[in-house]
Amino acid sequence: MTDARLRLAFYGDDFTGSSDALEVLAFAGLRCALFLKPPTREQLAALGGFDAIGVAGDSRAMTPAEMDSALPPVFEALSALNAPIIHYKVCSTFDSAPGIGSIGRVMELARASFGPRTIPIVAGTPALKRFCAFGNLFARSGTDGKIYRIDRHPIMSAHPVTPMDEGDLLRHFARQTELTLSGFHLPNFEGTREQIDQAFKQALDATPAGLLLDTASPAHLTEVGRLLWQEGQRHGPVFAVGSSGLEYALTQWWNETGTLQAQTRAYDRIEPAAPILALSGSASPLSAAQIDAAIGAGFADIEIDARALIDTQDGTHTFDAIVSRALNALRDGQSVIMHTARGPRDPRIGGMLDALVAQGMSLDDARHRGGRLLGQRLGAIADAVLRAMPLRRLILSGGDTSSQVTQVLGPDALEIDARLTPGAPLCRVISDKPHLRDLRVALKGGQMGDEKFFITARDGNVS
Repeated sequence: MTDARLRLAFYGDDFTGSSDALEVLAFAGLRCALFLKPPTREQLAALGGFDAIGVAGDSRAMTPAEMDSALPPVFEALSALNAPIIHYKVCSTFDSAPGIGSIGRVMELARASFGPRTIPIVAGTPALKRFCAFGNLFARSGTDGKIYRIDRHPIMSAHPVTPMDEGDLLRHFARQTELTLSGFHLPNFEGTREQIDQAFKQALDATPAGLLLDTASPAHLTEVGRLLWQEGQRHGPVFAVGSSGLEYALTQWWNETGTLQAQTRAYDRIEPAAPILALSGSASPLSAAQIDAAIGAGFADIEIDARALIDTQDGTHTFDAIVSRALNALRDGQSVIMHTARGPRDPRIGGMLDALVAQGMSLDDARHRGGRLLGQRLGAIADAVLRAMPLRRLILSGGDTSSQVTQVLGPDALEIDARLTPGAPLCRVISDKPHLRDLRVALKGGQMGDEKFFITARDGNVS
């Protein structure tokens, strides 16, 4: 018998997205934690019970074959927790491809694990300026503040691994799976709740493998939360795919029904914590602007040559030099920003890919394996720095980078500590490792935050 309090269990396909979902739940007043592997019922009971739990994964960077091996055991473990909602959490921009991070393959595996029920797909996250209308995804760009269809988005259309070149999500998924998918569009939300319920029932009675739910406003999300919660209560656990819009949807519905406890703590206060270590593996234009701002505000600038770092001959020397430079700056009281790119046109990533292709890899393999290897090396750098000089704050930028670095560090779990920027909270590390005990970490996607993100992470917001 599992903890009766557990309302939701989710798996995040990268670590930044996992902390995003955890943030929504914690800010709503739920007791929750993020684990690196599925906890057992006994572990949850020993920790005092939770309202929701998450598992931070890295399937966003996996091939379908890797998913076939990695995901079924995770799904089995989450199913054993018997939560009414099981959520496969994806990035709010839904960037994925047939060969990397395939959401279509995830749905195929989920149907094998959870049965042939329709999988709801929640796409919009208005709080993060992500909107889904008639199946088309729109997102705000952090570079100019404008809303773009995702295939015209200046950052996501140029993503170095999974560029979004299709705004219609059903067409996007059709490249990844042959499952039959359909949509539940905005006009279905315009009637009474009885009419919405009837439309939803009709959509489910048609038995599509997946049902994409439009969401263009918080009110739409509340209805989505109501529909999914009712489905889980009436017919057993619901497996759903989506962004943190699903967490917003459920918590908004629970708030409307009065089933959330009153918030007992505030998350808005962030104390200064200099010096800090910031590590960016993102090539987005926004990340470049954030790096520039940090350097302008006094961060030590450490450019990382990605090709040299992963080279089998030069890598050790490059690694040692980076760690030494970082420690020298930190011991002098100066915060450090390390980066592998400053924007999409930075030649360093291209140089790494060219070197891997010259070794016989295809370009796709070079992007996949090179990105993973680079993230693991960056994780080893962070680990070496923290072991030599334990810090109070570590900031990671880039979804794949955050996943790989955090896995190398190996904390037991994360809990939300403070509101740093929407979608990228500051988290408290739970670990018995001495160099991690007092650490706070933020995991940021390349498109998250304003230009002063790293500066705020160092200086706090206490005036």
